Amino acid sequence: MTRIEIVLGDITAQDTEALVTAANESLLGGGGVDGAIHRAAGPRLAAAGAAVGPCDPGDAKATPGFELPPPVRFVIHTVGPVWEGGDEGEAEVLASCYRRCLAVADGLGVRSVAFPAIATGVYGFPAEPAARIAVATLGSTRTSVELIRLVAFDEEAEEVLRTALDDAQHPSGDGGAVS
Repeated sequence: MTRIEIVLGDITAQDTEALVTAANESLLGGGGVDGAIHRAAGPRLAAAGAAVGPCDPGDAKATPGFELPPPVRFVIHTVGPVWEGGDEGEAEVLASCYRRCLAVADGLGVRSVAFPAIATGVYGFPAEPAARIAVATLGSTRTSVELIRLVAFDEEAEEVLRTALDDAQHPSGDGGAVS
């Protein structure tokens, strides 16, 4: 059974077998979480990204983790949607990112994966619907991954993720209370 947990912290310091990075299509590195993972993994990550890229929005590709601390062995690169108001299929592309990352992790035999909040930075996807999509997609996708860790970079992002997870686990909106 897959367990989803939420933590506040640095994604590059997670003790999972794989880290997901919110990449750009080139997979050469960028800003935000992608830049942080590239800095932590070292310069070989960009070369490995170039070798497997480009990557279309909604897809995912893996490279070694290089200099990331064990137990991290892989970086899974996914390209989220650029927010254009919500009527351009952004939700479907974002859900595809999460599904494809799990499929790639399954192909690698990975049992634990840390995810950032994909597309909520410079790509502009609003945090609350993005969190709901992440939790719903990860919770409903068949996978051999045993631990999915959603890593929040600040307390506000952590609260949004916790609310989405609580709402998914207690859909009545009453926190599971019985009336």
